[in-house]
Amino acid sequence: MVPNSRISSISRQESNPHLNSFKDSLRMTEDIKKELTPANIKEEENFAVDNQEKAAEEEEELSHAEILDLFQEGLAMIVQDPLLCDLPVQVTLEEINSQVALEYGQAMTVKVKKGDGEIMPVVVIQNDTVLDLKKAIQRYVQLKQEREGGTQYISWKYIWRTYHLTFNGEKLTDDKMKLKDYGIRNRDEVTFIKKLRKK
Repeated sequence: MVPNSRISSISRQESNPHLNSFKDSLRMTEDIKKELTPANIKEEENFAVDNQEKAAEEEEELSHAEILDLFQEGLAMIVQDPLLCDLPVQVTLEEINSQVALEYGQAMTVKVKKGDGEIMPVVVIQNDTVLDLKKAIQRYVQLKQEREGGTQYISWKYIWRTYHLTFNGEKLTDDKMKLKDYGIRNRDEVTFIKKLRKK
């Protein structure tokens, strides 16, 4: 016969939830150790490698050229929209974003007149600075050259050292100043003027 004190200690152990959960954790750990034999581990690794290879095969279905063609087709369809119809066929995403911003009044077109009389319509954001306008001019010229098939090297450092941008007779000398602070609005004309040499 078991003494009463022994029975009460056994029943207390069985009713203690912390002790029971600890015992369950120990049993689960032992079960996991039994399952983690070298053969099972190797099988799990092979399964993971197979899944990675299948995912890679699914991703490799389209080549880079095919994806590029799909992208160009999508852009061509977007350009057929009446809002974007005046963009070139080989349009860039940047040009689409600029055109949309222009339509929503978030951007403006600045007409930049070169020394030979050619006018370049450059799109800039309303709050852009003179430096942003210079970068937009560089991008415009670069895209134009790419589309015409010839890429000619232009030293922009030389251009900005040799020429001023002017608006209504005022030189845009401060690159950090906003265009609107110079009074430049949508469809205003900015001109390249050669700098005078200092003696």
